[in-house]
Amino acid sequence: PPDLARAAALPRPEARVRCLPSGAVVPGVRRGADGPGGRREARADRGPRVRRLVAAGLLAVVLTGCSDPEAAFVPNPPDIDVDTPALREAKDEAGIEDCVPGEGDPVDGGLPAVTLPCLGGGPAVDLSTLRGPMVVNLWASWCGPCREEMPVLQEFHATHGDEVPVLGVDFQDPNTGLAIEQLAERGVTYPSVADTEAVLKAEPLRATALPLTALVDEDGVVVRVLPMELESVGELEALVREHLGVDL
Repeated sequence: PPDLARAAALPRPEARVRCLPSGAVVPGVRRGADGPGGRREARADRGPRVRRLVAAGLLAVVLTGCSDPEAAFVPNPPDIDVDTPALREAKDEAGIEDCVPGEGDPVDGGLPAVTLPCLGGGPAVDLSTLRGPMVVNLWASWCGPCREEMPVLQEFHATHGDEVPVLGVDFQDPNTGLAIEQLAERGVTYPSVADTEAVLKAEPLRATALPLTALVDEDGVVVRVLPMELESVGELEALVREHLGVDL
């Protein structure tokens, strides 16, 4: 389908690094019109030197993004604990809120009818019962860009959480203790559920790389999936205004 018009307050399209569950990264490109009048136009080849510089820059991003020690990934763990006494204590000390189950029925185009446990203990949540307007953010301890955007989401939650709640989803993450530690280090207090089996790889989120943010409207419909790193509260406010119709 054609791209939707971008709000004036949003930045120009740009490539952003995204993490794969294997710990690798891919560039996540925010789609938009590059050429005058909305046309996409090819640009002249600037030569091998420029290409080498770009490649070196991308390599530096990879080495400082998902591959740093804090982003360690354990492939195919046999079990992932999301609710233990130690995790509950860490969550309580960090001031992370409990998950809040929804009250709606499943709807076409809504979040899937899967029940996920609350990270660090608390009520489990059937995602299909949730109603917006709300922001659902998929992240993991092994994802560097996810950590970078946590303060943005937390500031949005602290400012607008009563009107537009934020729910995190710790996605395919074997290091749940580290995950809560990272939340605590960044002052995050909005709740997270845990998708230990990566069920959200299915429609409508199709989560194959992180970070990923979904905007859910008041009817429970996922109106926008954003495979990108959020860089500012103003950017998120503009996205909520454009796609959820909430003027913050």
